[in-house]
Amino acid sequence: MARMDTTRYRLDGHDVLAHRLTVPLDHAAPGGETIEIFAREIVRDGGAEKPHLVWFQGGPGGRGDRPARISGWIDRALRDYRVVLLDQRGTGLSTPADALTITARGDAAAQAAYLSHFRADAIVADAEALRRHLTGDRPWSALGQSYGGFVITTYLSTAPDGLREAFITGGLPGLTTPAEQVYRLTYAKTARRNAQYFARYPDDQATLREVTRHLGDTEELLPTGERLSARRLRQVGTRLGAGLGFDALHYLFEDPFVTVAGARRLSRGFLADACALLSYAGRELYAVLHETIYAQGAATHWAAHRVRGEFSTMAEDADPAWHATPYHLTGEHIYPWQLREDPALAPLAAAADLLATKEDFPALYDPRVLAENTVPVAAAVYTDDMFVPVELSQETARAVQNLRPWITNEYHHDGIRVDGEHILDRLITLARS
Repeated sequence: MARMDTTRYRLDGHDVLAHRLTVPLDHAAPGGETIEIFAREIVRDGGAEKPHLVWFQGGPGGRGDRPARISGWIDRALRDYRVVLLDQRGTGLSTPADALTITARGDAAAQAAYLSHFRADAIVADAEALRRHLTGDRPWSALGQSYGGFVITTYLSTAPDGLREAFITGGLPGLTTPAEQVYRLTYAKTARRNAQYFARYPDDQATLREVTRHLGDTEELLPTGERLSARRLRQVGTRLGAGLGFDALHYLFEDPFVTVAGARRLSRGFLADACALLSYAGRELYAVLHETIYAQGAATHWAAHRVRGEFSTMAEDADPAWHATPYHLTGEHIYPWQLREDPALAPLAAAADLLATKEDFPALYDPRVLAENTVPVAAAVYTDDMFVPVELSQETARAVQNLRPWITNEYHHDGIRVDGEHILDRLITLARS
């Protein structure tokens, strides 16, 4: 059995147990290379006998929550559970997988081979190893947001005996949907959110066009040192998927220019704010692995890049001066050129290209097993979700036995961050009713 070390400290009236567990890099080859997994377990005073709930955060490539105080969904969860915040492999205090550590493994082929072990199936195997240590092999509960819901769907497919119950927010994936179809749906929803945004802030459409034209004529450098391209600027549209994203983008575009020695330039403040939205420094895994989460027995071949041209308002070659067509921001889409323009991603660009052409990624979901599922599941499905299309979520909800969906337009994709206590409470009630 894998070795686990634990230390503890106190946080806001709670015991916190910091667990470090050694697991195989490839669970199919347990005698080979190992990595370390970190998890932070929070136990409310008097709650030592409560069952465990493991949290799978969004991503891919996102680390577990770092609460400074106990509030939101964690506060609600601690009424019923000991909460386990897992740093998914490669993130946080788990063995890091970033541009520095991955490139040290050798050429692009070696890097891609290593990264192929960082998908949901491996995360579930890690969680199972951790569960056996923490619970004495009793099943535990799971909560997943966004990509975390994808992980739970894999969990239900491959290791359902490890789950007592499951809660999913904004993260019911299509079970067999090709990447191209996923992106057709997300582009359409991104266009709709653009239309809503520019209806609320109509002057921002003119500002976006003006800034885009300026970037075509003038070299403007981000604080990370590279030139800001017009196509990369449009990626700030990922904020459109958040409940408060409209206002955040409006503040970005409300005053982008300054005059310097008679010349119009983008302000340092605008460039810094744009860089905070655009740079993947410290989030390399997200960009490199993003399309692999849709790869099941077929290569993606940079599906988001190929499908983009089907949407004229977001086409890469759309002319900002052509006012007959709306000029839109893009959303949660990763492009091959992006990995070369972002200095944080450039060292991994060749490996990402290899992952995009990998034909033999195994299936992550088993429709047959899910059709006979006995684990109680409750899922919040957001009708206006820009990142996880409601059409696919509803289809999956019908396909998974014993799953009860809560379909609502009260929240956007980040609902768990906005009103987590209420959302989790409702899901717990739904699963147990």
